[in-house]
Amino acid sequence: MSGGQTMVRIAQSISGLAGRFTVDRTGLSGDYEFTLHYASARPGDSPAADEPNIFTALQEQLGLKLEPSRSPVEFVVIDHIERPIVD
Repeated sequence: MSGGQTMVRIAQSISGLAGRFTVDRTGLSGDYEFTLHYASARPGDSPAADEPNIFTALQEQLGLKLEPSRSPVEFVVIDHIERPIVD
């Protein structure tokens, strides 16, 4: 990953990599430009022996630590959908 991103955006990006929903609780504002080297966790990819997993890379390279916790999450449920009527 690289480029100027907010901590909220970084947390959103990490969600897919970590395999769980992540929330920014750093209290940091502004944009951050960074480079993060980690072993791929995608099926079929062979991880590089010298690259850490995403959790270790975040802590060692960026000083960020993912901590498991429970918190409410807002989401939208669509329980019915119909095609619009066209006159």
